[in-house]
Amino acid sequence: MKPSLAPILVSTLLSALMVTGAIALYDRAVVRPALVVGVVDVAEVYRSKEAEFTQMLTKTTLEDDRQKALGMARAFAQRLPAALEELPRECGCLVLLKSATPGLAARTVDLTPLLRKKVDAP
Repeated sequence: MKPSLAPILVSTLLSALMVTGAIALYDRAVVRPALVVGVVDVAEVYRSKEAEFTQMLTKTTLEDDRQKALGMARAFAQRLPAALEELPRECGCLVLLKSATPGLAARTVDLTPLLRKKVDAP
């Protein structure tokens, strides 16, 4: 007696669908997020803060205002490294300096505004 091919075809089709689904899920959950690269322009953030502190120091002659500006500069110097460490965890991506990347690709996200927000927050 000849065995039926129907169960074998159904099993093969079901296996192929399961493998295709698993590969698609892996692509969406693992591969595509790993392709996202965040870039941050630390020099731009630093220059803007430096200009702000310089303006504060040169505008005033009061010692209290100068001490306040220096305190803000110290707080910025402490918040910047912490903010840079938080960025990869928050975006779930590799974060590079903008000056270290040759150009912006389709999967590149500019995180400079987020960094600026983090260092400006108290």
